[in-house]
Amino acid sequence: MPGLDTSLSHLAYLELERMIVTLQLKPGAMVTEKQLIDSAGQGRTPVREAIQKLAWQGLILVRPRVGMQIAEIGPDDHQHIMAVRLRLEPLAAALMAEHAGEEVRQDLLACAAAMTSAAVSGDILAFLAADKQFDDIVEAACPNRFVTSSLSPLQTHSRRLWFSTATPEKMDRSVSLHVAVIRGIQKSDPQQTEKAMAALINALAER
Repeated sequence: MPGLDTSLSHLAYLELERMIVTLQLKPGAMVTEKQLIDSAGQGRTPVREAIQKLAWQGLILVRPRVGMQIAEIGPDDHQHIMAVRLRLEPLAAALMAEHAGEEVRQDLLACAAAMTSAAVSGDILAFLAADKQFDDIVEAACPNRFVTSSLSPLQTHSRRLWFSTATPEKMDRSVSLHVAVIRGIQKSDPQQTEKAMAALINALAER
């Protein structure tokens, strides 16, 4: 995958993000640095850097003299997040269709295969991992960094919200819509890709 980050701080971030998204670190829970170090399986410095990124994304709240808290899920979060994603994500997808190179296209095909396999086996956690991979590919390959930097935290919040009400049926639908986006990128068709991404986001907006 282009731009793959294998630093210890990124690995710590990925593990803590995964635990937040899958509600292993529960919304509203107070946590300590030691707990997060143990959970991430990395040292203090990488975990502190990961915490800084998660705090910037609004997933961890750092409260001076109180401690750290996993962000709660607000009643309007889903509506607000999807409203922004619907504006920005079709644009990012259209840009991908215009500019994606062969390596990116191959990564997307592998991502589509992983999503399809997860749907066949009913493995929601495997689908979430593939969905994260999809978002990372878009972030690394989209030429407009201002769009992707705005989308990245929203996508993580969205995955947590999606997981909280996930069903095999919702996963199947999401896989087919992701594959439609990837198909548009493979065809280098910005208009088709933009429409496919809008359809995906509109479907995700339904609760």
